[in-house]
Amino acid sequence: MKKTILTIAMAGAFALPAFAETAPAVPVAEASPHTLTGNVGLFSSYRFRGIDQTYGKPALQGGVDYAHESGWYAGNWNSTVSSGAGFPDGNLEMDFYGGYKKTFGDFGLDVGAIVYYYPGSEGRSLGNRADSGAVTNKEIYIGGSWKFLSLKYSHSVDDYFSLRGWDASGASTGKSTSGTGYLDLAANYDLGEGWGINGHVGHLNGKNMKNADYTDWKLGVTKDVNGWVFAASYVGTNAEGSCSKNRAASVTDYQPYCFAKSWQDDNGAADLSNSKRDAGRGIAVISVTRNF
Repeated sequence: MKKTILTIAMAGAFALPAFAETAPAVPVAEASPHTLTGNVGLFSSYRFRGIDQTYGKPALQGGVDYAHESGWYAGNWNSTVSSGAGFPDGNLEMDFYGGYKKTFGDFGLDVGAIVYYYPGSEGRSLGNRADSGAVTNKEIYIGGSWKFLSLKYSHSVDDYFSLRGWDASGASTGKSTSGTGYLDLAANYDLGEGWGINGHVGHLNGKNMKNADYTDWKLGVTKDVNGWVFAASYVGTNAEGSCSKNRAASVTDYQPYCFAKSWQDDNGAADLSNSKRDAGRGIAVISVTRNF
């Protein structure tokens, strides 16, 4: 009896590999080298490099991104804006960008170019310029990262947001603002359980724009709830935006970041709203965003 059981057990042991060889192979789907993602968000205020773009009003934002496993990427991002932020007759910002991104362990490299475009806006209202069509800004950038830290430099290759230079009184000099640069140091740290903190310090170096240089900063917290990211942050700058100084009889210290609520173009003649405010003032911003 014991011999029979042993014989059956040994036969079964040797039979198992033969059974496994006859089982049909399960096909493994190859991972696609292409990735397409989208994003949408609602913000209590839109701050670009620390400067108010919506006159303190909410902004709806969203975009789409394509990435290839090789590192190449391209995308589009959009936001509502206020015409008074320097986009006469415009109320929409459209960004188109592309570049190459690669990681090397904890380090990362990102190089690319971006075009900021404001459809329907009138660039001819921004100083002594001919009819230049819509307001635009073209930049190239290079960035590096290490773990939760990143550093990025952006360089304007055309007139910065279609602006020509100005002097201490705010009068146009006609000089090109190409070469304006922005340096951005940022940190994003994951605290776990959906919580995160982030910070940022940036500096704009304006070319041929009196009093345009400034530093901006941000400190914030985020919470991921089932894919919805809720965020709160404080944004501040030391930008020259005192509207009272610009109202002086003889302006010798022009404040370029005193923005109007709205700005219309009437056959090349600028019509700015009487309502104005400091676009670089400190403010708390709350938002909710979703990636898909």
